[in-house]
Amino acid sequence: MRRVPPVFLCVLVVMWLLLNNTISLGHIVLGFVLSALLLLAAFRLRPLQPTMRRFPVLVRLFFDVLIDIIRSNIGVARVVLGLVGEREVHAGFIHIPIDMRDPHGFAVLAMIITATPGTIWVELTDDRTELTIHVLDLIDEQEWIDRIKGRYERPLMEVFE
Repeated sequence: MRRVPPVFLCVLVVMWLLLNNTISLGHIVLGFVLSALLLLAAFRLRPLQPTMRRFPVLVRLFFDVLIDIIRSNIGVARVVLGLVGEREVHAGFIHIPIDMRDPHGFAVLAMIITATPGTIWVELTDDRTELTIHVLDLIDEQEWIDRIKGRYERPLMEVFE
């Protein structure tokens, strides 16, 4: 039997307490029991488990993504409100070569790209060597390729591979 990851367990317990709007001892115990049972059942359905290394890299990645989301919110707001001056806004697709192979890394990269306003994950080729994203305000394609590979893919490879 696999060990229940304490981070997942605690997140589920906190969600349970928030949904029930209480922090009584009974709900805390019930939350831990239900969360542990749910995680044990879920792990039987998922044979491939992630192996995460280099926690400091993950923390730095979290803050990089947070900063990028804030910047992208401001950028999208400027485009929507027409505050880009005389410059024309060009949306476009970008094809990015990908070196990462871990499916958990791909899942996190998809969440990062999709959670960042103005970008969306479009396609990953069948051989997982090229990613296509759509960018709302595409000025410099190479800058986006460098950002995805340097700020997101490289740290994800350090964490998951």
